[in-house]
This record gives sequence, C-alpha cells and structure tokens, in this order.
Amino acid sequence: MFGAVGALLHPALLRLDPETAHGLTITALRLAPSSRPAPDDPRLTVAAFGLAFSNPLGIAAGFDKNADVPDALLGLGFGFAEIGTVTPKPQPGNPRPRAFRLPKDGALINRYGFNSGGHPAAHARLMSRKARGGIVGVNIGANKDATDRAADYAAGITIFADVASYFTINVSSPNTPGLRDLQAASALDDLLARSLDARDAASALHGRVPVLLKIAPDLDLAALDDVVRVARDRKLDGMIVSNTTLARPASLHHRDTAREAGGLSGRPLFGPSTAMLAATFLRVEGQFPLVGVGGISDAATTLAKIRAGASLVQLYSALVFQGPSLIGRIKRGLIEGLGSDTLASQIGRDAAALASQA
Repeated sequence: MFGAVGALLHPALLRLDPETAHGLTITALRLAPSSRPAPDDPRLTVAAFGLAFSNPLGIAAGFDKNADVPDALLGLGFGFAEIGTVTPKPQPGNPRPRAFRLPKDGALINRYGFNSGGHPAAHARLMSRKARGGIVGVNIGANKDATDRAADYAAGITIFADVASYFTINVSSPNTPGLRDLQAASALDDLLARSLDARDAASALHGRVPVLLKIAPDLDLAALDDVVRVARDRKLDGMIVSNTTLARPASLHHRDTAREAGGLSGRPLFGPSTAMLAATFLRVEGQFPLVGVGGISDAATTLAKIRAGASLVQLYSALVFQGPSLIGRIKRGLIEGLGSDTLASQIGRDAAALASQA
C-alpha cells in the first residue's frame, strides 16, 4: 500500500528540506496500513549470522532511528531492517540544518550526531512488535557526553537482547566527536570484550544474539588490519562495511554543498566502500560474513557488493532519490542477473581484484 502512495508522494518530498521530508516519510509509513510483500524468489535467500534472510536487501541504520516503522519497512520488501543508532539517554543531536542533498551526485551529507529518543522508548516499540517476526537489527551507540562509552554499548546490548535479531556496534559515525577513536585496536578490543560479555550474560535468558561491527570507509589498510584482527580474536559474528565518509571527491558537482561538515553517502561512496569491503573480505578469510553498504543504487551495484565479499547489503541514500519502487527493481534485477546461479556462489568472486583499489 505505502509503496504505491510513496511513489506518488516522492516528487513532493524531494522539494522539501531533507530532514522535514524524512520526518514526513516516517509519519506516512507509521500511518500506512500494514502489508506483506510478495514471497521472495528462493534464489535470493541468504543464511548469515545464524539467521535466514528471504533476500539480501536491508535498510541501513539512520533511516528508522527510533524503531518507529520496522514493520512498514519489511512490508516494502526489505529482507531485514536495522533501527538506530540508539543511545542510552535521549539526545537531540547536532543543530539543524544537518542533512543535505547532492542530487546530481546521488549523494547525501548528514551530521545528525546520534539524535535519539533513548533506549527505553525504542525498546518499548520493538517489544510491541516482537510477535510479528521478521529480522530487525538494533544499531547501538554512545551518548555524546558519556564518560565511559564502552559502558553505553554494553547497556544497549543488555536492554535490547530480548528484541534484537542482531546488534550493530557503531563506532564509525563521523558526527560524534572522538567516536571513531574507538576503532583503534586497544580501545576496540576493550569495547568488544565488554559488549560481548553483556551479550553472553543475556544469552541465558534470551538466546545468543549476533553482534556485528560497523566500520568507516576512511580507515587505512594498517588500521583495517588491526580492526579485523581484533574482530577475529573476539570471535565477532560479522562486520558492516561501511559507514559514511569524510572524504569529498573532486568529481562532486555540488561543490558548495560538499563543503558542509558531516558524512557523505550515496553514489560517490560506492567505489571506496566496495574496495574496503573487498579488502576486509580477504582479511576475514571466511571467519564471519560481511554486510556491504555504500552507494548501492540498482541491481548491478548490489551484485558488485556481493562479488566484493558481502553476504548481505544495506542501502539508504538511493531510496531518498528513487523512492520505494527501488526495492522491487533491485530484487528483479538480481534474479535476472543470477540466472541459474545462487547468491552464495557470487560472494567474494571479485574480491581479490577490487581489494587492490583500497
């Protein structure tokens, strides 16, 4: 239902400022009648992290920050939804304006800064929809004023363990000062140890929930080596590659907007994030699956992420510019592109060649 209405509303939304348009989209999704998508082609099925996904497409964190509409997003045809980033205490984030479109580049810049309604509100919403099923991940972060950021992540795992299909530890947003410092080996090892201890403590009551780590595309290869080593040593369940970038490619058309502070996402991120994904895939050596994010805009870019090493993918920016019909187009294009092959047969096929570009 919302898919058809959303297609009609989409041009009008693009005439509004990005944050207002986003808020109206969330409201429309919340108010739309519930719907179930058509069953996915079995060739799109993916098994990862101990979970069975009907298709590999997920909505990236940042769209549904406060768990307002995970079921509506699943109803659009996504194979999974990720809510958040959620912080323990409510916080407003950075001042507006904090989101900007670069339409000629198919890109967005945001500096939201973990605007969040806090753990209790998001948990209550997820608890109220728990019986509906579907894969809903929870992306957790730390409050800006936290004196012990690792404790904030552990707290997130503890409170959401009874409602999360998986967790994403977000230490790669560029919009919270000092957050990316948590990707350094010693800090990351401590953070993961405490987060996994919280997960294991909750497992007796709620079962074992997979924990993933989301990294920045701006890491150099030495830093990536450290991150992967820590993730492997701690037996993490997976990684998400990647978050937004602080880089501003010279090819951007909207030079004035490109000067805005914040993370760049969308089409310009496809190349560097895919190279980083491939480099990560080679370093992981099959120990855990990867989720590819950054610049996905059609079936071809989706399949490229999978061939670079992703078992699953997530998108957000392209949905802003193309609307909800994009989801069905990507799935149809994947089926056509696969022919008699399976998605699993494509994972990492081009990783060695692509990793040289990282």
